[in-house]
Amino acid sequence: MAETQLTQPTAQAQIASFKAALSGLHGHPERIGAFALTWRTGMPDALSLLPPRYAEVLHGLLDRLESSALFAEESCSFSHTDLLDGLQTWASKAARQLESSTT
Repeated sequence: MAETQLTQPTAQAQIASFKAALSGLHGHPERIGAFALTWRTGMPDALSLLPPRYAEVLHGLLDRLESSALFAEESCSFSHTDLLDGLQTWASKAARQLESSTT
């Protein structure tokens, strides 16, 4: 229990940083590779406190986002906008999950 309380603020800060970095990707597909690389390992506290499914979904979305960067334009399979929206939804749900685990 003490470990959860110690890492909770850090986990919430990691999700907030992820959201901020995510907002900087809109219109900048050249930043996708660095973003994905950073956030695969950039929130260890958050991912340790979230159910394992959150890490699976995050990594799947990051994989698809990186693949989308290979295309100059939007495609049915790799819409940058849809993937960024999916990551935003993931971050919102992760933040709510972390918040509910403290109450």
